[in-house]
Formats: sequence, C-alpha cells, structure tokens
Amino acid sequence: MIKSIKLLVPSLFAIFTIFLTCPDICCAAAINCTSAAIGSLLPLWTALPFVGILLSIALMPLFAPHFWSSHFSKISAFWALVFVVPFLYFFREVALHEIAHIIIIDFIPFILLLGALFTVAGGIYVKGSLKGTPAVNSVILLIGTIFASVVGTTGASMLLIRPILRSNNWRVYKVHTVVFFIFLVGNIGGSLTPLGDPPLFLGFLHGVPFFWTMHLLPAMAFASIVLLIIYFVLDSYYFTKENKIAVTDREPEPFKIEGSCNFIFLAGIVGAVLFSGNVKLGEVNLFGIHQTIENLIKDAILILMGILSLVLTRPEVRKGNEFSWAPIKEVSCLFAGIFVTIIPALAILKAGEQGALAFLIKSVNTPAHYFWASGSLSSFLDNAPTYLTFFNSALGKFYPGMPEADAVARLIVEKIPYLVAISAGAVFMGANSYIGNAPNFMVKSIAEEAGVVMPSFFGYLFKYSIPVLVVLFLVMTFVFF
Repeated sequence: MIKSIKLLVPSLFAIFTIFLTCPDICCAAAINCTSAAIGSLLPLWTALPFVGILLSIALMPLFAPHFWSSHFSKISAFWALVFVVPFLYFFREVALHEIAHIIIIDFIPFILLLGALFTVAGGIYVKGSLKGTPAVNSVILLIGTIFASVVGTTGASMLLIRPILRSNNWRVYKVHTVVFFIFLVGNIGGSLTPLGDPPLFLGFLHGVPFFWTMHLLPAMAFASIVLLIIYFVLDSYYFTKENKIAVTDREPEPFKIEGSCNFIFLAGIVGAVLFSGNVKLGEVNLFGIHQTIENLIKDAILILMGILSLVLTRPEVRKGNEFSWAPIKEVSCLFAGIFVTIIPALAILKAGEQGALAFLIKSVNTPAHYFWASGSLSSFLDNAPTYLTFFNSALGKFYPGMPEADAVARLIVEKIPYLVAISAGAVFMGANSYIGNAPNFMVKSIAEEAGVVMPSFFGYLFKYSIPVLVVLFLVMTFVFF
C-alpha cells in the first residue's frame, strides 16, 4: 500500500501541475491576480485533491482499515500537499493569502471550538443504570435534539454520546442508535439558534437577528418527530431480538452527574461565542489576515475553559467516560486536509456566475432549489461557507448593489422562505454523510472506540442516509419549500 502511494504521488502532482499550467491560469498568475478574482479563474478540476481526500475517507477505512488507522494523518497531509505545492508555485502571494486566510479565519477557530467542547463535555460523567430500551433511547435522543440548539451540536453530541453508548453496551444491535444520534443531536437539533450550528452563527454575524432562526422551528419539529418515530419503531424491532438476560444481570447504579463544574465551563464557551458576535472591538493584522479582536478574545476564553476543565476535573471522571484524545486528533488531522483542499471549491462557488459552477448558481431560483443546493453541497463540503455562499447569492439575486446591512434587513422580512430554505438545507443535510458536519465524525470515532462497528462511508449513505434522510427531505420539500 505504501509503495502504491509513493508511486501515485509524482503522477498526481504531474496531473495537477499540467492543468494549473493551462494558458488562462498562467496568465492570471503572471498579472498577479487578486483573491477576489481567483474563483473565476480556477477550473473545476482544481478541486480534485479535495475529491481525493473525500474518497480516501470514504474508501480506505473499508478496504485498508489497518493502514488507514495508522496513517490517516499522512494521507490527509498528502492530499493537502498535492494541492498546496503547485498552488503556491503558480499563484505565489495570492495562494499564500488564501491558505493563511482559511487557516486563521476558519480552521483554527473551528478546531478550538470543537476542542473546547470536546474537553469540557468529556469531563461530565452521567452515571446511572439506564437501560437501553427503545423508550429510554428515544428520550435521550429527544433531550439531545433540544439541547443542541443551546450548546451546539458538538457540545450536545460530546455530552450525550457516551451515556447512550453505556446504556446500550449490553445490546448487540446498536449501530442504528448511533446513526440516529448523528441525524438528530449532531445536526437537525442545532437549527434553532446561531449557537446550534456554525452556518447559523455566520448568518448572525452578517446581520440575521439571534432569534430569527426560530423560523426553522416548524421544519425542525417535523423532521425531528418523524425521525424519532422511525427510530422508536426500528429500535423496538431490534429490541425484540436482544438477549434480555444481559441487562437484568447488571447491578442497579444510582443516577448521578459527576464533573458538574464543567457546566460552568460550558456556559463560558457559550458566553464567549455570544460575546464575539455582539461586541465590536476592531481588528488586528495576523500575517496579512485581518482578524477581529473579539474573536481572538473568544478563542482565548475557549482555550482557558478547556485548560480549567482539564485541571479541575478529577481523573476518575474522565476515566469513567473512557475519555481519550484519539477522536479529536483524527478530526483535527482530517479537517486540516479538508480545509486546505477545499479552497478551490469554495473560491469557485463564491465566484458565482463567473466561476466554473455558474450553471449551478444560475439554476437556483426557488426556495426548494436553495434547500437542495445548499443541502447537497453541505452534505460533502463544509456547511458554514456553503451557507454563506448561498446567503450572498440570495442577497445578490434579490437586492443587487444594495449595502449588505440594508439587504439583510429586507431579506429577513421579505424573503423568509428563501433564507429558511438555505438555513435548513445547510444544517439538516449535514447529516447526509460523515463529513457533512464535524460532530458526525467525532461521534463515529467515539462509537468505534467503544466497540461499535459503524458502517463505512458508503454504508452510511446507502443503508441509512438515502433511504431515511433523503426521502424525508423530499417530503419536506413539498410541505415547507
């Protein structure tokens, strides 16, 4: 396998170099093109390294699981380099700016938030002899779905995934429970406030009022209720096939929450995010990238909350949670590669009708179009910039040339169905694949660490996502959009 990859490196690099040296691109590089113009110059196939890392995530755990578990960080770095080296060679300062921008503005805050929530939630240990019955599991999923809009999908996922895994550790059939947990707690539940999911927080930063997202409540409630009913029926069927003796033999354990000081740190994380969105303190220049002071303060608070959690939480609490750094390490390595290789895909999307995906932008007109366009891309791209792309597309379509503040003020009043469709598509359809939203991969990693044999990338798609979620979203298109 290693030999094959070594042989593949020069050939892939050569292919990528060839298409970057096409006349238009060379000319653009020679005249020192700007960051704003780069999306209109890049051909669609500059996204091949991004496709490569997605296929690696999808296929290698299936066909080479041992190699993948030992070398996923190297594979992520490989795809990043296949893109970065020729990109830097031909676009010089512009390429360096684009890479620095996505690392400083997107990747580092993304990982700091995930890391803080992962650390703090991992310090809260929910003890008790909960039995993984269909009723108990459904209640946990319902609580997590509601809680996700308060502390975010990542926070709710990290807080509740271990308790539901422990409640079902005696069961043979539990994969479907983790999958529906990803559907509801890791994605759909985060749709009611900007704290719930990054796309909605971006909307908040661009002028959408904090509680405007409550417009998504009817769609969120419909999707959640349908999924909970489907889950209860499915889990009841599997429950009849379980060996009940395995659970009745367990000694009852009183319900108790340990590490409760972490709720204070969780509140600190939520407060930091709210602070960064409501306070304006100016900007600083970091390696040519303008970052706001309030965001830097937010990041510092996130780091502080994580450190305090580690220092003040007793080691026995984390041991009871089977806490380890492996899931966040995997997510960090893979998303580092994803964020870097996604640069051409996002640049092309942001170029709108001047980019290689002009056919897609031009075809998006109705709320249903926006729902499926933002949702389809959010299933496999990062849902935050996808939301922002179609948010800006709607502003340009309905209020061209108008200042953003004025356009947003009119959009949230005059075009409610369109923004609801963009928001719902970005948040809901992040559940369509493991890479649609960060909590998906973290939940999968934690479940696998606990001994749950999770479906492969395509197994998740064809066994659960397409027959359950896609069908549900088709129904919702006719009901809501």
